[in-house]
Amino acid sequence: MSDAEWSDQQADHQADRQVDRQTDRIDQLLSALQDENEALRDHAAASLGQMGLEVLPRLIGMLADEDTVIREAATSAIVRIGPAVVEELIDALQDDSWAVREQAAAALGKLKDPRGVEPLLRALKDKDGAVRSEAVWALERIGDPRAVPSLVEALADSTLREDAARVLKKIGDVRAVEALIEGLNGTNWMVRRHAAEALGKIGDPRGVEPLIGALQDEDWLVRRNAAESLARLGDRRAVESLVPLLEDENEMVQETVEGALASLGWKPTNQ
Repeated sequence: MSDAEWSDQQADHQADRQVDRQTDRIDQLLSALQDENEALRDHAAASLGQMGLEVLPRLIGMLADEDTVIREAATSAIVRIGPAVVEELIDALQDDSWAVREQAAAALGKLKDPRGVEPLLRALKDKDGAVRSEAVWALERIGDPRAVPSLVEALADSTLREDAARVLKKIGDVRAVEALIEGLNGTNWMVRRHAAEALGKIGDPRGVEPLIGALQDEDWLVRRNAAESLARLGDRRAVESLVPLLEDENEMVQETVEGALASLGWKPTNQ
């Protein structure tokens, strides 16, 4: 064997050893990701995240683990890799395992990458309620107005309607007004709470009359949010309906109404 051949052989052996050490290191970190110690899991997630796409297939495989803690730890490691994982996560939204789809949606939300919006909108129709809920949460994190029409549709989904109303409130898009008015008049108290607040933030005058009606709602927070929103809208038509709530059974409602009336220029007749 010539010196050159021997040198090449040694270089190959060294490269193989480096690969073996890297493989062993990955195995150790993946094992640590399943440890009961939270600090150790966090350290493993951070270290795996620095290794890049090499570890991604095995991390995605862990998203199907029956243990929620392990699934979330794997998701944390994936997110730490960064935007390079987005396309693989989009593919994972089509996985046969609901847990993989759920965690893929969660990771896309944490990454806040706009490439995830359209796939997440499709995930709102997923057959599994947990996946649909996670998709709403992810869309909330991203905050892209493209989600509004699909979120309006999600108000009809009994699993999603409360979360969808919350996200529509956060995005504050005028396209949601009619659906929010319908929600304000619906039977779900949580949706009514979000809708009453959202209509004020959006600022569309179509919300005035429904909000005036919501001042009679049985839920105190709906009444409070409606009063606050009417103050935002600045329409003095609300004054007559607000005044009786100065005697509301809930002190927070009373205080909010006082502020709303003051902002609308109303003063007690004895002043």
